[in-house]
Amino acid sequence: MDTQYSPNNIFARILRGEMPCIKVYEDDDTIAFMDIMPQADGHTLVVPKEAAVNLFDLSERGAQAAIVATQRVARAVRAAFSPDGISIGQFNGAAAGQTVPHVHFHIVPRYNDQSLRGHARDMQEPEVLQGHAERIIAALREQA
Repeated sequence: MDTQYSPNNIFARILRGEMPCIKVYEDDDTIAFMDIMPQADGHTLVVPKEAAVNLFDLSERGAQAAIVATQRVARAVRAAFSPDGISIGQFNGAAAGQTVPHVHFHIVPRYNDQSLRGHARDMQEPEVLQGHAERIIAALREQA
């Protein structure tokens, strides 16, 4: 887990506006957007804006902001998709399943009739992701 932070990782590029994302939430310290290779409908990522490879590199303030944002977005995902449960995932290092070297949290709706699966292999259509994002954004507005 001695990976150096690269400012060219995909999430850093999204944070700088160099790469597109389907954003559902943003505050001073975090951004949340749809995972383009979702494990389930509504799979959302919460990414701290702080440059940190993993949870161990993240400041206490960054960790607090990430957890608060993850809770807020997870509530909206729950309201928007009515899942039977929600998995919150955070991976540290390639051996643990981390694929992007920028700390982030997965919010994955789970349903009793669906098996638990790992990282998706296929990209979802942008129109589908946009529809999911709109549902989550609407639920976030209702929270406010």
